Amino acid sequence: MAMGWQEVRDEALRRIRARDWPPGARIPDEAALAGELGCTRVTVNRALRDLAEAGLLERRRRGGTRVPLTPVRRATLSIPIIRQDIAERGQEPGYRLLSDRLEPGGAEARAALGDGPLRHVLALHTADGAPYCLEDRWLTPAVAEGVDFAEVSANEWLVGHVTYAEAHLSFGALTADTALTEALDCPPGAALLLLERSTRAETPITWVRLIYAPGHRVDAGL
Repeated sequence: MAMGWQEVRDEALRRIRARDWPPGARIPDEAALAGELGCTRVTVNRALRDLAEAGLLERRRRGGTRVPLTPVRRATLSIPIIRQDIAERGQEPGYRLLSDRLEPGGAEARAALGDGPLRHVLALHTADGAPYCLEDRWLTPAVAEGVDFAEVSANEWLVGHVTYAEAHLSFGALTADTALTEALDCPPGAALLLLERSTRAETPITWVRLIYAPGHRVDAGL
């Protein structure tokens, strides 16, 4: 099975840390790495670009890719895959698509993605069969045209297939109304964690509200 870009990135990072690729060294070109690792050049390009965005490689037109003499780690937003988050907590992840349709977005979705019909995907993630997170997502229709989110969540598909250049993230709280009480199987008025995130490349990609069941905790490392 061919390596994915995350696996190529991890191997490149291992070589940097082990000084197989020492500071200042020019690393093999993409074609050579693709042949060595048994993957496509596109996969290698995606992996090296990710490391360059993190400040761990320097990429120069006609100058190749080098390990910087003084790497500078940049603050980056890593978008987690909800299914993996649940599994890492030692629980069995589940997923159910609730609706997927084109419709006019609300004011917040239009502000993030623009006017016109937007793809609205509503899905429920579960942990050991209990509601874990409601994924209320709006997409620019062309981003995932033809993709069926019945089997794989929009969250997971986007992380694996779409590269973003800019993201905005905010946290807040919601009080469970009738719809959220039913969706998340929680008492009316329960306090719920809300995460809102928008991403874009040259054009907008998605705006999502992730609403977590009561008791959810976010751990972050710096």
